[in-house]
Amino acid sequence: MRKAGLILAEPESIQAARARIREKGARLAFTNGVFDLLHVGHLRYLQAAAALADVLWVGLNSDESVRHLKGEQRPLVPWAERAELLAALQPVEAVLFFNEWTADDIIRLVQPDLYVKGGDYTVETLPEAPTAHSIGAEVKILPFVEGHATTQLIELILNRYSSHEQRPRR
Repeated sequence: MRKAGLILAEPESIQAARARIREKGARLAFTNGVFDLLHVGHLRYLQAAAALADVLWVGLNSDESVRHLKGEQRPLVPWAERAELLAALQPVEAVLFFNEWTADDIIRLVQPDLYVKGGDYTVETLPEAPTAHSIGAEVKILPFVEGHATTQLIELILNRYSSHEQRPRR
């Protein structure tokens, strides 16, 4: 059975882990996001990203940065729990904490060979693309998994349970 991936928050531990990957000559893919309420769209995206390299690391927005990006009601799941869930997924070798509104600083720290994002971006609209290119990372945009978004899942839950007659069973 595969053990869970690493959860890294300190720059020194991230740099040490990155050095071990370089020593092995492995190719590192990096992606980032909120990953609130994990769903099959997240899993398929991470599987596709992992298939592009030897190792996949995921930068995970802090709760503070999620509130800035998504609004005060998010995240629904706190950072430590989101990190634990992501690290347990087979494609993910490590989950990295970052508190900024973009992933530019963590990309500079990680120095990935490949920076991967979902199809809700293009290379031209991706805020981190210039940073990735400046460190020599290839930027790859994966197709968006239609019909699978956290916002849609939240709306579905609210709609299904909005009436008093539709109370969830325990």
